[in-house]
Amino acid sequence: MRYSGLRILAEGVTGNRGWRPVWRDPEPKPAYDIVIIGGGGHGLATAFYLAREHGLTNVAVLEKGYLGGGNVGRNTTIVRANYFLPGNSEFYSHSLKLWEGLEAELNYNVMHSQRGLINLFHSDGQRDAFVRRGNAMAIQGDDAILLDRDGVRRHLPYLDFDNPRFPVHGGLLHPRGGTARHDAVAWGYARGADARGVDLIQNCEVTGIDIENGRVTGVRTTRGAIMAKKVGIVVAGRSGQVAAMAGMRLPIESHILQAFVTEGLKPMIDHVVSFGMGHFYISQSDKGGLVFGGDLDFYASYAARGNLPMKEHVMEAAMTLMPAIGKAKVLRSWGGIMDMTPDGSPIIDRSPVEGLYLNCGWCYGGFKAVPGSGYAFAHLLALDRPHETAARFRLDRFRTGRGLMDEEGTGSQHNLH
Repeated sequence: MRYSGLRILAEGVTGNRGWRPVWRDPEPKPAYDIVIIGGGGHGLATAFYLAREHGLTNVAVLEKGYLGGGNVGRNTTIVRANYFLPGNSEFYSHSLKLWEGLEAELNYNVMHSQRGLINLFHSDGQRDAFVRRGNAMAIQGDDAILLDRDGVRRHLPYLDFDNPRFPVHGGLLHPRGGTARHDAVAWGYARGADARGVDLIQNCEVTGIDIENGRVTGVRTTRGAIMAKKVGIVVAGRSGQVAAMAGMRLPIESHILQAFVTEGLKPMIDHVVSFGMGHFYISQSDKGGLVFGGDLDFYASYAARGNLPMKEHVMEAAMTLMPAIGKAKVLRSWGGIMDMTPDGSPIIDRSPVEGLYLNCGWCYGGFKAVPGSGYAFAHLLALDRPHETAARFRLDRFRTGRGLMDEEGTGSQHNLH
């Protein structure tokens, strides 16, 4: 289907009855070469790159609800590559490069806006830490500019620079960071995968994983049994539950991360701003709403909603940093189920079951990782070896203790990452 301003006007005056679906709604086949459990951003990206990069199209994506109805539609849409440790740094750098070419590759507007991201610091110790991080980013080939107090003021004049507890001393500017439209990312990858022959099967919940002699043979679903040579689990906060169907206990805890959006306001915030001392981050959407979030709720849960004390904490952080938004009305809030690993870094690896593969543990990094994750997981599924950018995302690092990537230095407590 071709799109144009004239077509939108024509459909608007005729009741929007002429639009056609942009992907098929197929019945599941009895067998596939590869089955991907999870129709979110990571699963759809994996399917797209399996077809695009490896020519594998006898692939099904199984989603228990509707495509893009999970975490890919429940986040604050931030895209960045400002990681510090080897393993994470090169992965997110690669993912950002994929973001920069994504709209051309998908021929779809995902509203990727490289408006710049500024991480604020409030002490000498934080300044030193951000100098190190900025140098590491530059060595990796990404962009980082250290701003002093006046430099931050030129970019973000609306902050409370003289807060007695958290005075703003400066910030680290990541110019290529920004935001994208989360549901458009899912739709773009879905359309691209479908156009290449991948079956996207909605309302198809996986209820079991069949294993014979240590090898996966298929899955059981609410729409019948489906045989498969390989199965990839890409289900974010449900990773532990789905892996349990194969007899595995993953080093994952599922926690709730809340996000909020206000009424539409005139343009005010033209960057993504991160307030580390209050664990608060904010940007302004294309509709004018302020989109912001903070800490996890700090208890394990599968409920896609949050508690009132954390709402209060996030609002307090907002007022500490930006008192000017105090009268803005919050329209809605939501919760995403976060799959948290002990070191805060993800897992893309083969499982102990032959033919069963894992993509999980994205913690706070899930949305920004969508292109890189799909690219690397497709490489693993197609070739049975890790892509170089994801080579350190091994499952066995939690058993051996070798290769742990603790970006924040907070130890092995899941909810601190």
